[in-house]
Amino acid sequence: MNLDDFLDYELFELFGRQITSGRLLLALLTIVATVLLYWFLVRNWLPRYFKREKVKTANHRNVTRAIRFTLYLLALIGLILSLGLDMVIHETVNYTIRLTNLLEALLIIQFAYTLDWIISKVLLYNYYSLREQDETEGPKNGQIDATRQPASRLVQATVYTLAAIFIISNFDLDYRLVELDSITIRVSGIAYSLLIFLLARLFIWVLVNLVLFNYYRRKDVDTGSRYAFNQLLKYVVYIFAAFLILESVGIQMTVIWGGAAALLVGVGLGLQQTFNDLLSGVLLLFERTVEVGDMVQIEGLIGTVRKIGLRTSLVETNDNVAVIVPNSKLITEKVINWSHVDDKVRFRISIGVAYGSDTKLVRELLTQVATENLYVMDKPRPTVRFIGFGDSSLDFQLLFWSRNFIVIEDIKSDLRFAIDEAFRKNGVEIPFPQRDVWIKQPKQE
Repeated sequence: MNLDDFLDYELFELFGRQITSGRLLLALLTIVATVLLYWFLVRNWLPRYFKREKVKTANHRNVTRAIRFTLYLLALIGLILSLGLDMVIHETVNYTIRLTNLLEALLIIQFAYTLDWIISKVLLYNYYSLREQDETEGPKNGQIDATRQPASRLVQATVYTLAAIFIISNFDLDYRLVELDSITIRVSGIAYSLLIFLLARLFIWVLVNLVLFNYYRRKDVDTGSRYAFNQLLKYVVYIFAAFLILESVGIQMTVIWGGAAALLVGVGLGLQQTFNDLLSGVLLLFERTVEVGDMVQIEGLIGTVRKIGLRTSLVETNDNVAVIVPNSKLITEKVINWSHVDDKVRFRISIGVAYGSDTKLVRELLTQVATENLYVMDKPRPTVRFIGFGDSSLDFQLLFWSRNFIVIEDIKSDLRFAIDEAFRKNGVEIPFPQRDVWIKQPKQE
């Protein structure tokens, strides 16, 4: 008996299918390969990896269980195909559903679930734990969970969208949803569009958090510069992704450019201010005259810049009120940026004393009050100016430097309290406005 005869030799019948020696041998090889893969992953590699990465015991068990079930499904599909037991479950004119199709769909879902667990519960958790340890004295679980959840949801959505695409392809579910003269939108086009969007967000997250974060920290890049570059990166990636999405849903770019030429003329006339704000947002990110974290004053509004968007910026006042400011105002109008050049600003308090007061004593008291305040900088030292002779007082100015822009009005208030107390103790009088009124009697005739 030669090898071909041996492989074609019929051993028994199972579910109406003849099982040959070759099929049985292929099934045994499938089982052996699965056992070896199980031993390598579950018994050998995973325990060492979990020990090295310090994975939680609960996550260890869940990931191991998910990988084990995935290998079981893979082995079952291999056995069915090797033994020729791929039975038809449902058959129509358009498509046929076999047993392996159902198992493959289940395998795809299980693989997505396993991949989601590994990335979200293991890799991302460890990454944010190490990041917290680098930035602080130790990791705070609450902060780790708060920062990890958005990334975990993004990974989860990407993995399951990819699984949905495989299922659509496997079951031939790529139906036409919209069909016009030049546009055809299919189910796969919608799924690919969602996948492109999620991959774009994932690409941005990887660049910002894994690549640029370490670069920023190594080069000691300030917060405003980080935000500006990250925003520009997002705009470029999203614009590129938008073109890919339009192509994936079947919209030809020639149609877009042709319609855009006519549309932009009409829209541009009606939305001049909007386009002005959009262009101003791009200029802000490039010029960085105003950055996130800067203390600004515009039209009497004083606050901290929390976000610079493409059209508007968010300014948070000292009263914890969020004010939406169009970007064009930050470009075209006069804006006082207290923290643009340096992180310290000089402030001043005006005070008047009565005529006849000891001016040298006044200067010593004002300097002493400023020096004793914790929020006033020692260098440059506070100075006192004698600025003039007023109608009712000798006018002085106390000039001091501080880095606490946000609470500067509270600091000024504390200094005024301290000045009033020091003047009272040392007999320095703060006058009030006085006027001498002369009443002239008319001449008697």
